Amino acid sequence: QVQLVESGGGLVQIGGSLRLSCAASGRTFSSRIMGWFRQAPGKERAFVAGISRISGFTYYADSVKGRFTISRDNAKNTLYLQMNSLKPEDTAVYFCAARTFDGGSTYPAVDYEYDQWGQGTQVTVSS
Repeated sequence: QVQLVESGGGLVQIGGSLRLSCAASGRTFSSRIMGWFRQAPGKERAFVAGISRISGFTYYADSVKGRFTISRDNAKNTLYLQMNSLKPEDTAVYFCAARTFDGGSTYPAVDYEYDQWGQGTQVTVSS
């Protein structure tokens, strides 16, 4: 089992940047597909970005492509989400997620493809 703890959220102005971090416990971080999701008030949780376990291949939701960058540091057991050119519609609680089971999609982009979740960190983009 992997325990995940997000940090780095906060209040930022339109066009600003934030970097979220997700610290993972356990010795299997490098072998896990990892992802970021977000949930805005009154909306369902939505996929933001994912990163594969071996090649580090990254993939993104269309709404954040070109503005957000997901990365991982396996030596530090940490997942990152660099968010640039932030917009009001990026306001949400951001969650990191890990898939600890075998099988499923190669590049999972739905929440049921992940089984370990952090508690979330709030990002608010304001003018």
